[in-house]
Amino acid sequence: MRAREIKAYIHRNRIADVVNALYTAGFKNLTVIDVEGLLKAMDNREQRYSVEIGQKVVTEVKLELVCDNEAQTKEAVELIRAHAKTGQASAGWIYISEIQSRIEITD
Repeated sequence: MRAREIKAYIHRNRIADVVNALYTAGFKNLTVIDVEGLLKAMDNREQRYSVEIGQKVVTEVKLELVCDNEAQTKEAVELIRAHAKTGQASAGWIYISEIQSRIEITD
């Protein structure tokens, strides 16, 4: 059984609840990165016009984590979906990829 990588793009104001839920459930190797994206803004204060992209953008958060098996993947996705909600019809995206290999960095 191969490990899977989850990448979730969510609104910045939801990341603390998502990380807390995942951490409490035992997911410790999380990466959180600020990114600019085209998610629908919750309000005008959340977005700005990007000259580089030529569109209005919002600061989103990209959450990355690796799950060892399908059960962990399902649990993580359920936690992210439950805690990333914003009240909008669409509050972000979750992507799941199989990892072909992983190599630990050691001494």
